[in-house]
Amino acid sequence: MKFFDYNPDQAYLLLPPSVESVLGSHHLCFYVRRIVAKLDLAAFEADYGEAGRLAYHPTLMVGVWLYAYALGMSSSRRLEQRIREDLAFRSLAAGAQPDHWTLNEFRRRHAKALNDLFTQVLEQARRAGLVRLGHVAIDSTRVKANASPNRVETEEKLRHERARIRQQIRRWQKVCDAEDPNEGAGVELAQRERARLERQLAEIPPRLERLKKSGLKRRSVTDPESRFLKARQGFTLGYTATLAVSEDHLIVEQRVSQEVTDNGTLIPVVEAVEARGGEAPRQVSADSGFFARGILQALAERKLDADVPDSNLGRVLNRGGGPLRGRATHPLHRQMRQKLQSPFGRAIYGLRKALVEPVFGVLKEQRGMRQFRRRGLERVGVEFALASTAYNLTRMYSLVG
Repeated sequence: MKFFDYNPDQAYLLLPPSVESVLGSHHLCFYVRRIVAKLDLAAFEADYGEAGRLAYHPTLMVGVWLYAYALGMSSSRRLEQRIREDLAFRSLAAGAQPDHWTLNEFRRRHAKALNDLFTQVLEQARRAGLVRLGHVAIDSTRVKANASPNRVETEEKLRHERARIRQQIRRWQKVCDAEDPNEGAGVELAQRERARLERQLAEIPPRLERLKKSGLKRRSVTDPESRFLKARQGFTLGYTATLAVSEDHLIVEQRVSQEVTDNGTLIPVVEAVEARGGEAPRQVSADSGFFARGILQALAERKLDADVPDSNLGRVLNRGGGPLRGRATHPLHRQMRQKLQSPFGRAIYGLRKALVEPVFGVLKEQRGMRQFRRRGLERVGVEFALASTAYNLTRMYSLVG
């Protein structure tokens, strides 16, 4: 018979003599290892003291998490399994096998340091001759929170809950009053239930106060920091994720916010791009969701060449043709319309889609960044920062790796 030998018990299957001979020396995991080796991980190391048991080295943990997000994997349990089974992960972990609790605790414990990795990787890209700030495109998207939109608090719901609890307390009080003194067990049960309901009743006023202070009509019970945001499919319970992308399709700024509109994030993102890159971008483009007269004034004060159409002009530019509705009374508004209606302005603004939207496509379609796994603004910010850092790593790998 013309078959290769088949022996599942051969020792070679346990671990190959050379990982590179199996994966190839240009595999992504080796590029991640080289980049992580150049990063300053002192902020991670400073969090550990001499006392206590030994911990896994930050180089190991950062490497496996960045490689995991590069593959669209954000689950610590799934990562634990892949470290045991996947040769690339085993190589990055150097044979160690941290469990899912340790992996997740590392991500939770080092929120600020993990956010700072984004800047360090961007610096590595700049040293490699990347990160061209000639034209920076900015866009936002809504990412779902790890929470059910049905489990929300409203003032009406809380008042109904308070009335229901009061009614139940009265019922248990009647049981206590009518119970035969000789039946001690029944009286004790009624008293425990009444005490439990009274504790729940005492929690209603603080919950009402928090709801009023938030200024929200609906507040998620599972993730109170998430917001109901308008999206194409209706309203989504989640967060606003904003990206700024350079000419060579590298993410030069990323952030997650609770903003219900996009225009509140444009100026902070532009300032952050300048702070990270050391220079202001020559050209900035954003869609009509970022338009506001105050935004145009702020951009003009910074002497930035920006392309931000209003909603009427944006409809014409994106769909083509059609009459332009509405009047532009402000001088800066009129200048923006004249600029973007010219052939050169249309061509420059048309580059926006080709720069930023493919990046969102990779993050959401290929790497599953349609819903956050964690809860709370700080934690989802770390998750998005890891995803953005991993995207830059894979982009650098494709360009110079």
